[in-house]
Amino acid sequence: MSTLLLGLGNPILSDDGVGPRLAADFGRRLADWPGLRVEPDCAVGGLELLDLLTGHERVIVLDALQTADPEPGRWHAFDARALRETLHLDNVHDANFATALALGRRLGLPLPADAAIYIFGVEVADACTFSERMTPALELGYPVYAEAIFSAVCRLLAEA
Repeated sequence: MSTLLLGLGNPILSDDGVGPRLAADFGRRLADWPGLRVEPDCAVGGLELLDLLTGHERVIVLDALQTADPEPGRWHAFDARALRETLHLDNVHDANFATALALGRRLGLPLPADAAIYIFGVEVADACTFSERMTPALELGYPVYAEAIFSAVCRLLAEA
């Protein structure tokens, strides 16, 4: 099974770099996993993601997540079916992930099903400050949440 492991985020925007860092770390540990392609440093979004997702049967996304009451390092796992409420096909100039997927499917692109797109979002404190370092709270907890997410990713990969 063709699987894409994608680290979304910008490594020079403090905590927003958590996705690329996780993907780079996991990519090193999973270098010999058959059928796995790792894109550790993806700072694009919207329609530009379609080029990366096309042709894969499964996608695992690692990204920063901002909530109203963040607990840096707490992580959430869900699949792309949870993104349907954010779908807005009326404006593709500002396409979010769900909109890009829907448009790609309408165009006939070979994209994975929503149930085969897994998203791991790590709650962050600051994804706007220019810095190559994550905030102290996110950095301190990195070994714990990174290992927990890695275990969950390995379980997904083993399901194939």
